[in-house]
Amino acid sequence: MESLNLQGWMPIRIWQDEGEWRVDWCWFGERRLDKPFFRESVDEALRRPFNQAFRRQTALEGLSQWQAQSPGLAPGAFVYHASRSGLPLIGQALAGLASHVLISLPPPLDTLLRAELPREQQVAAIRGLLSAYGQIRNGQERALVIALDAWNIRERALMRECFPQVPWLYLYRDPLEIALSHLRQGGSEMVPGLLGSAWLDGDDGIGSREDEIARRLGLMLGAGLEHSRAEGNLLLNYSELPAAMGGLLADFFGLSREQALAAAVAGAQWPEEAVAAGEVPEQVRQRVASLARQPYEALEALRKASR
Repeated sequence: MESLNLQGWMPIRIWQDEGEWRVDWCWFGERRLDKPFFRESVDEALRRPFNQAFRRQTALEGLSQWQAQSPGLAPGAFVYHASRSGLPLIGQALAGLASHVLISLPPPLDTLLRAELPREQQVAAIRGLLSAYGQIRNGQERALVIALDAWNIRERALMRECFPQVPWLYLYRDPLEIALSHLRQGGSEMVPGLLGSAWLDGDDGIGSREDEIARRLGLMLGAGLEHSRAEGNLLLNYSELPAAMGGLLADFFGLSREQALAAAVAGAQWPEEAVAAGEVPEQVRQRVASLARQPYEALEALRKASR
């Protein structure tokens, strides 16, 4: 097999072309991903003249080949969340640390987790993708943190198969507050058919917007509860942020005292989304109580019992 040289390149898209899976690579060089979200760093990179003129593509197997030739940092932590539960705050805190590579909500990983591939090929591709994200670019990187999309909690068993020893965090929030956030500005996970996820879309037809938000929240929180009970991971309520950056999360992410302080300061600068209980429509309150309150309360009980 011909040798690859993808040093300085990063996979930004994975797609299927006439039955063949392909990987699109973007030139980053030694630049750090210093934005809270992967898409922001990619958008910035794509505006550079070089990336507008040049791009590289490989077959899916190129991920495993590049991993064999140039192994990257192994993942040190995974962050799962229940949507609108403080992930940007954590991203803001970690993105400023030169020692930590934060890859937050990368679309290629979501694609692979939900792709219809033979299991062995799927596992190898996911491992290769994260190895590509963990490449040493400027010599200061020591830890790789991956934050997944809210709906990826469904594929938690697959990630455990790929990386059985990597600790993970489940970040969640009172479902009424999440629901209100989505009512103000709906996320893709709350729009029927947008993600192509049979798990979230269900087969009972589409209800009202309030019903859909509450039902989908219940599914995601329920999946978080199921996997947390089985694995004993770290649970964190949004209400514990940003203070947790200097305590629980400092230990979880392996931060020094100085790094923990810097992360806590950076996290505190992220604007908190205020929620007034009186603003929640009664229909939303009722649907959330019926469809999402139980898994949330169970998560709270599990979190408190583990401390």
